Amino acid sequence: MRQATITRKTHETAVSASVNLDGDGVYRISTGIGYLDHMLEQLARHGLIDIDVEARGDLHVDGHHTTEDVGIVLGQAVHEALGDRKGITRYGAALSPMDEALTRVTLDVSGRPYLVWRVDFRRDRLGGLDTELIREWFQAFAQAAGVTLHVECLYGENTHHIAESCFKGLARALRAAVEIDPRRADAVPSTKGTLGGSP
Repeated sequence: MRQATITRKTHETAVSASVNLDGDGVYRISTGIGYLDHMLEQLARHGLIDIDVEARGDLHVDGHHTTEDVGIVLGQAVHEALGDRKGITRYGAALSPMDEALTRVTLDVSGRPYLVWRVDFRRDRLGGLDTELIREWFQAFAQAAGVTLHVECLYGENTHHIAESCFKGLARALRAAVEIDPRRADAVPSTKGTLGGSP
């Protein structure tokens, strides 16, 4: 089983995250930010990744540190759970519709972190989450997981729908990328022979 647990504690936050990449989409998530919890639940359920996240942060300041650090820790857990990447499909892509919104997410478990973000929101907040922090979460996750990640909202009007389609798209693309390729289960999918290293 490809599993990992990561803990991070700073003067601003205390975050613990566990993942099981071969899970059933079971989750237990508590960040203190309701909308972020809801999005991470989508990531677990639609990615078939068991996710356990517990975060305490300086929400009296704002949600930035908590949101970013949750992305870092969850990305680090995925990075560690992938191990040497042997046998993974490596690439994943998803078109994720939610009502009038359609988002395209593509990723490469490359070991080279990079985020392309082409998403615009019409509202500044969703529940207790500033919408500008959604990009910060994706940036932190891509950097810590060591993935090349492209997120593009092709069209949409409702901010909730756009944001949720981003997370559901990530879930489906990540699920495809980390699945074991039965034709190459013993090989790292790279001519270099490695996809590991530190993000």
